Amino acid sequence: MMRIPVIGALVLAAWAVLGAQRVEAEPPAMQVYKSATCGCCRKWVEHLRSRGYTVTVSDVQDLRPVKHELGVPSGASSCHTAFVGGYFIEGHVPQEDISRLLAEHPDIAGLAVPGMPIGSPGMEGANPQAYSVFAVHKDGRITIFAEHRP
Repeated sequence: MMRIPVIGALVLAAWAVLGAQRVEAEPPAMQVYKSATCGCCRKWVEHLRSRGYTVTVSDVQDLRPVKHELGVPSGASSCHTAFVGGYFIEGHVPQEDISRLLAEHPDIAGLAVPGMPIGSPGMEGANPQAYSVFAVHKDGRITIFAEHRP
């Protein structure tokens, strides 16, 4: 007669253990370097924070030393630079692509969205543009990591 409560308790215990394994880990903390006067950079940071990222922001006078230290090629440059999980993030890279980068752990230096394409996170506006997120490889090659269409 005690079998049903014991079996029920075992099922609940198994469900609790297996359910706990499916909980996603929080993304690692991100450091962002930007100009103090850049409004779109603040919007990009809010895009990340609203999706669970912990972001520390440093306003700097000159981003060139930061970009050089992290290995951001000049042709991939944008208005802000971030560092997370051992990768640089240059420009208005969407959170989904950063999360994919951190989940897949490719052997690259970082991701970049050169320029400031309308429609990218932080650059919302009328007439959004298609844009690409580029993977910057450690050997200097640049390939497409993701493409976004309005």
